[in-house]
Amino acid sequence: MNRLKSIFKKQNAYGIAYFSIGALFLFWILFLDSHSWLTHQELNNEIETLEQRKKTLKESIEKDKKAIEQLNNLDSLEKYAREQYGHKKESETIFIIEQ
Repeated sequence: MNRLKSIFKKQNAYGIAYFSIGALFLFWILFLDSHSWLTHQELNNEIETLEQRKKTLKESIEKDKKAIEQLNNLDSLEKYAREQYGHKKESETIFIIEQ
């Protein structure tokens, strides 16, 4: 009976040691390592924000390309200058009506 108790205590001690080492390893991998799960989550969030920013910038670029194509036409350029900057021909009189 004593022999059985000593074997059980020895196995229990090994089990506790294995569990402790495994838990410590898991904690290290998840939180403390340079390639940890937390670091990967932060990087994934940053990637998502950068992808969204990239998408908005591409849309802005497309909008600007369309504006540039329109401004290559002399009539469109004149219209844009009149509307945005208040340009006028020398012989014109402009009346601004505020609503």
